[in-house]
Amino acid sequence: MLWNFDTIRTMSDFLAAAYPQLFSRLPKLRLAELPTPLDTVTLHTASGEHRISIKRDDLTGKLYGGNKVRKLEYLLHKAQRRNIRHIATFGTVASNHAVATTLYARSLGCKCTCFLSHQTKTAGAAKALNLHLQHATHIVPYGGSRKKRVATLREHLSGQCVFLIPPGGSNWLGAVGFVNAGLELAAQIDAGDIGIPDRLYVANGTMATAVGIALGLALAGLPTEVHAVQVTESFVSSPESMRRLLDKTAFALHQLDASVPVDLADRANYRFRTGFLGDGYAKTNDATERAIAIAGDKLGICLEGTYTGKAMAALLQDLDENRDGRTNVLFWNTYNSRPLHADMKRPLNTDKLPQAFLSYFD
Repeated sequence: MLWNFDTIRTMSDFLAAAYPQLFSRLPKLRLAELPTPLDTVTLHTASGEHRISIKRDDLTGKLYGGNKVRKLEYLLHKAQRRNIRHIATFGTVASNHAVATTLYARSLGCKCTCFLSHQTKTAGAAKALNLHLQHATHIVPYGGSRKKRVATLREHLSGQCVFLIPPGGSNWLGAVGFVNAGLELAAQIDAGDIGIPDRLYVANGTMATAVGIALGLALAGLPTEVHAVQVTESFVSSPESMRRLLDKTAFALHQLDASVPVDLADRANYRFRTGFLGDGYAKTNDATERAIAIAGDKLGICLEGTYTGKAMAALLQDLDENRDGRTNVLFWNTYNSRPLHADMKRPLNTDKLPQAFLSYFD
């Protein structure tokens, strides 16, 4: 589909524009400021000079940026449509998804419960906990055996009308936010903002972001290969579970609108990349720290060690090795860059903070 250059500057739902029947069947909120911009930077490496495009999804919303906002537009609309005013979700202590869900749920007048599990202590953990405290999140420690987790859910949710959002906002409906994003990128390419990338690099945690982008680019008929860089352990992300989510999302879109190709999942061009997780989730290493430093010094973007730094490490390794001679690459920045003011030294309210999480503060 050819897009008018001026039109795409004010559009936010490229999926609905391309497939009108989906507009009524997949409504969403307007939480994000779309389309997000593209930057192009020249980077000099040992293998030569490279042009890197950057999709600035760190700027998706004024309240909070990053990749979660596109998913929440669809997920929170579903909660509103059902007239549910209590949102609950899952994440680790420093989860960007949990923070984003809290901020946007509260902005819509909903209360929010976050079931948080322990993780490696990072600089962002204390800040995330205080952001939850600032916005009156009901913070619940979560983990242990399946029996214990089920008991925790029953204790805090039984008898309540709650809309439950999965970890990372990653189900087929959350992935639709990034099908829209893939078509958004295609429209920007069509308008001449950048050339068609050979490869697109994105952090792959709970997988809906990479799945949606791959399907969106397939709908647009673009040959770009999506490199989904694993940043979570295999029980969270794996080639098999990614394929299942891809199939389910493509099937749902076709069921909602028969003009969506029935073989869309088979058209998706992606690679599940391993080798950059290091010692585990939220644990950094030399390659990740190098990538964060280069991104800040040479590319003008701020990354972190859990997700985006590892995706950038994959991009830089491929450029350094330059195996196939293709250097037209795009980095999808999923990390929020909006300022968030929260103390990292001491908890805002110890009465509302579970004792188990005090150790994340200095």
